[in-house]
Amino acid sequence: MRLLLVRHGQTPSNLKHLLDTAEPGPALTPLGQEQAAALPEALSAETIDALYASTLLRAQLTAAPLAARTGLEVGVRQGIRELSAGDLEMRGDHQAIETYLTTAFAWSAGDTGRRMPGGENGVEALRRFDAVVEEAAGTGAGTVAMVSHGAAIRMWAAARAENIDAAFASTHELRNTGVVILSGAPAEGWRVIRWEDRSVGPEDSTPHASGPAGESVEDADG
Repeated sequence: MRLLLVRHGQTPSNLKHLLDTAEPGPALTPLGQEQAAALPEALSAETIDALYASTLLRAQLTAAPLAARTGLEVGVRQGIRELSAGDLEMRGDHQAIETYLTTAFAWSAGDTGRRMPGGENGVEALRRFDAVVEEAAGTGAGTVAMVSHGAAIRMWAAARAENIDAAFASTHELRNTGVVILSGAPAEGWRVIRWEDRSVGPEDSTPHASGPAGESVEDADG
């Protein structure tokens, strides 16, 4: 299966760098609406067979132009919503963002028992995202697009793809309406093919991501 993980368009909370993860969340800014409207053309080379979006409003608004272009119904699923910020909700200070991202990428590295302050742990976060991916794979769709969130996409991809790790994901941002493309299946594993405009390599290669882990304030807010 070809899996397109799409980050939603820009929101007011993105502009303020706030950890805004609660439902239903904000709508898109005018720029975010333009970004969403540009998605069908940006993904015109993809034959999308199934389309999902998270339960947060910004993801559904971003998916709407794709749904209109493809004629697909959007499957709204809580499992691919943003990582819950818990006690850090609506904070934008450096300490809160550092704690949020450090926790998320610790999950990618295998420390899934660590809990977000006042929120979920890695076992819970990965389980819910996995469940939606498994559901999509079970439909037999060849290409699936999921409109999700920055931290959730980076964390899940680093945890599940065999050719990137937490160090890679923590040092590679995902811009609004940025797309991570993976190939694989739940039972067989996943490989990242592209990370936004960056080719991670052909499906039969295994590039090694090195370098110190870092944080991206820009996409820590859903």
